Amino acid sequence: VQLQAFGGGLVQAGGSLRLSCAGSGGTFSTYGMGWFRQAPGKEREFVASISWGGAGTYYADSVKGRFTVSRDNVQNTVYLQMNSLKPEDTAVYYCAAAHQGYYYTSTHEYHYWGQGTLVTVSS
Repeated sequence: VQLQAFGGGLVQAGGSLRLSCAGSGGTFSTYGMGWFRQAPGKEREFVASISWGGAGTYYADSVKGRFTVSRDNVQNTVYLQMNSLKPEDTAVYYCAAAHQGYYYTSTHEYHYWGQGTLVTVSS
């Protein structure tokens, strides 16, 4: 499956962005989907994930209550709504797909990755 993430940009602290990740070439509706981010000089870290049908979600503590992950299996798209953004949210955000439909938190569980979209939050 091919994944393409978009929607990043420059936003002031306290603002909002919605990232999208469009999938093609596979059975998108059966995959568990995740969002990860990587800031300069840091390792890639888990942000949020969602199960194949959308019933199960999981969030990193750092984004809980501010970010919401959702999916539309008709449109083959997963979303990450980011509110109350902070400068420390600045990173390249990646979406990923796992063959198993669970909401995994480890990069090792994901088989396909999008190219990343840059989010910059100014103070």
